[in-house]
Amino acid sequence: MPQDETETEHGTGSGPDEVYVPDPRRWRILWVSLVVGFMSLLDVTIVNVAVPSMRTGLDTSASTIQWVVSGYALTFGLTLVAGGRLGDAYGRRRLMVIGLGLFVASSAAVGLAPSAELVVLARLAQGASAGLLTPQNSGLIQVLFRGAERGRAFGMFGLTVSIASATGPVLGGAIIAVAGEDDGWRWLFLVNVPIGLVALVGILRLVPGRDLDSTGREHIDVPGALLLGATVLCLLYPIVNLEGGQRLPLLLLLGVPVFATAFVRWEHRLRRQHRTPLLDVALLRRTPGYAGGLAVGTLYFTGFTGVLLVLSVWLQDDRGFPPLHAGLLITPFAVGSAISSPLAGRVVTTVGRPLTIGALVTMGAGVLLVALLVPGRADGQLWWALLPALLLAGLGGGAVVSPNLTLTLADVPPRMGGAAGGAVQTGQRLGSALGAAMLVTVFQLAGLRASLLTAIAVLSLALVAALVTRATAAAAPAATTAADA
Repeated sequence: MPQDETETEHGTGSGPDEVYVPDPRRWRILWVSLVVGFMSLLDVTIVNVAVPSMRTGLDTSASTIQWVVSGYALTFGLTLVAGGRLGDAYGRRRLMVIGLGLFVASSAAVGLAPSAELVVLARLAQGASAGLLTPQNSGLIQVLFRGAERGRAFGMFGLTVSIASATGPVLGGAIIAVAGEDDGWRWLFLVNVPIGLVALVGILRLVPGRDLDSTGREHIDVPGALLLGATVLCLLYPIVNLEGGQRLPLLLLLGVPVFATAFVRWEHRLRRQHRTPLLDVALLRRTPGYAGGLAVGTLYFTGFTGVLLVLSVWLQDDRGFPPLHAGLLITPFAVGSAISSPLAGRVVTTVGRPLTIGALVTMGAGVLLVALLVPGRADGQLWWALLPALLLAGLGGGAVVSPNLTLTLADVPPRMGGAAGGAVQTGQRLGSALGAAMLVTVFQLAGLRASLLTAIAVLSLALVAALVTRATAAAAPAATTAADA
């Protein structure tokens, strides 16, 4: 397997930590990477508040505009693992430059598109380019940092994820308020162009490249990428259409086990042939805590994303608040996340999985307070009801993402860091899409409180997964000791 056993970036090997040589620029590199990650993740939620103005400005149907929101999530999820693997194989800088260039170009195309159809096509391209970009964050952290520093770095990445998700409605509402209702939505995308170009300069100046060895290009598992892409498509496409009320695409769910089984068998076949798979399923299955962490992250994002979405919809549609006011009312969640994410990143290597468990309990308690205190409250009292509840939920939520990422990827070799991180983030995107569709549907059928209680049920499943993962991790050393004896 050429190039697969040696990590040439930053002098870092894929084996023991003693060959690790810290890059003196690693924190500056991380900041550039986080700016790029913030841009791509922000575009998942920033358009939620712009749907009414986009529909009016483009004179199109609600179902078409829904594809502006959901199509991004679809192509984002389709390219994450492949983007991570390409970064593993050809270097993070190369993929970041390609991905960011495409992201900037497609953002400009969305903002300047004259018709709804072209907006949707450009938005699909934007999501695909974001899928190339985002896994490079976790891959870089795997290579650049070790030990407690890695926990701090993932804490900053978790902070980026939480703030990008929670502040999207606020920033979107503010931009529309300044630029105007008619064409203000275009600036949600055009603002990415100058920021992206500045970030591109930072990538070229700071992020080290990777020199391929004399054997040339590394084998890329194209059939595996197609099979995994078909699996994600069969799962995400029906969910995206479900938000628009379409039921027929649900038949595609039958393809999920078919393509998933074919993917796993193909990856095992490549391993037996000593070729490099897209995602080393056997390696990741044996990696302590990886499968459990993947489940925790997916279930958490299923509950977390839907909570903010239904609150935004309820505040605007049921209470008549303008986009900026609605976004500001949700801000306490972002504040709580900003407080807890970096702190959790600093202590996760000491506290371990109990930190994630406690954070999920705190998050669930905060959402429960929202469900009990907010529905039926007068407009003038909403701020005082939402402030403590969402602040508590944010404190819990911020301490879920970064510790779970740190613990999930702790034992993954750097040579698989991009693909493994891409798989975790694919789970997050799947969870986000499923949670949005599920909680909005419950909201439309039974109201805000029922939707929030559904989110609590999903977060409870994430808590169960975290408890099981902790118990499994505790049992593994005991089993190993008994076998050695």
